[in-house]
Amino acid sequence: MFRPLFVFIGTRYTRAKRRSHFVSFISLTSMIGLALGVLVMILVLSVMNGFDHEMRTRVLGMVPHATIESPTPLPDWRELADGAMKHPQVLAAAPFSQMQGLLSNDGKVQKVLINAVDPQEEGKVSIIGDFFRQGRLEDLAAGEFGMVIGDKAAAKLGVTLGDKVTFVAPEVTVTPAGMFPRLKRFTVVGIFHVGAGEIDGHLALAHVQDLGRLQRWPAGQVQGVRLKFADLFQAPRTAWELAQTLGKGDYYARDWTRTHGNLYQAIRMEKAIIGLLLLLIVAVAAFNIISTLVMVVTDKKGDIAILRTLGSTPGQIMAIFMVQGTVIGVFGTAIGALLGIWAALNVSAGVAALEGLLGIKFLSADVYFIDYLPSQLMWADVLLVCGAALVLSFLATLYPAWRAARTQPAEALRYE
Repeated sequence: MFRPLFVFIGTRYTRAKRRSHFVSFISLTSMIGLALGVLVMILVLSVMNGFDHEMRTRVLGMVPHATIESPTPLPDWRELADGAMKHPQVLAAAPFSQMQGLLSNDGKVQKVLINAVDPQEEGKVSIIGDFFRQGRLEDLAAGEFGMVIGDKAAAKLGVTLGDKVTFVAPEVTVTPAGMFPRLKRFTVVGIFHVGAGEIDGHLALAHVQDLGRLQRWPAGQVQGVRLKFADLFQAPRTAWELAQTLGKGDYYARDWTRTHGNLYQAIRMEKAIIGLLLLLIVAVAAFNIISTLVMVVTDKKGDIAILRTLGSTPGQIMAIFMVQGTVIGVFGTAIGALLGIWAALNVSAGVAALEGLLGIKFLSADVYFIDYLPSQLMWADVLLVCGAALVLSFLATLYPAWRAARTQPAEALRYE
């Protein structure tokens, strides 16, 4: 099969030939360095994508995308929900109340945020039903003062299904005997595990009517309406618009950016910064090709001079070394991409197996918002990384190839 002369010679220079074994060796090291840079960049970006995905689906699937609330309890939440559902961005609405306090059992205390829900409506706006380890959301019955808690809170309090816990509200009741904290006994009817330490340790669910009775509201009244949006990034603006149009100033809106927005933005910013830093690593590996080709040009000055005397043009000489550098870049990028894809697809299982083998938890839910290492491979990232590596590799060939093209045959052969 016909190949241009510069392609034939350029590919030959990437392999050992007679006494020039070191040329092959430095070409191999350049290829390995580029492959490692591409591998690490694909792997780390996939892990950052995994954190981003888990933040969206798990944490933001549990907390409200937005709520529309009133300074006073709402007597008819369905009217407000029906009005909000007319907006095309709103997928579902459910009644919503919150109360902070402490849970205690046998001398153990845990702070908690109680989300009061309607079990029949909550599944429309939350993914909590997918994470139950014991019990069901439907086990929350009005008037029975049942409670669903996370597994971390259950472990800290030492309770399981059917046990009693005492909720201490941040209010006091004034009696002739003095002031006493408001207490209420709840029965644990469900335990869930989301994998997010903040949620598993500090979130509890109760029936909306039970919390209304605890807050001494008339039957049927709630704090507000929880909304689920088709695009959660539209939640801040859309929730504010709904609060203004539906309540004429009587309602106010809260959205997920106030509770978890900083964490989400931190993940996005870290991905961008880490991606830039890793791109510099790829750039260092790619520009290592410069030193490789400079040494090759120095070693092959005699060959270059002979080719020039046989009629090769400077452009052809330049193309020879551009081909060699490009071959190194293509093979290094391809090997790194394949290994990076394999690593990104298996890193979660690999880390979990290593944790089980060593008995060490690398990601603690007490520190991070999830307790496992996620990974999500995105082909757009793979193409971006490979494209950047190939471009940098090609640019790295220009200077050494230009130097080779300027070689003067008489000077190169003077001491041969």
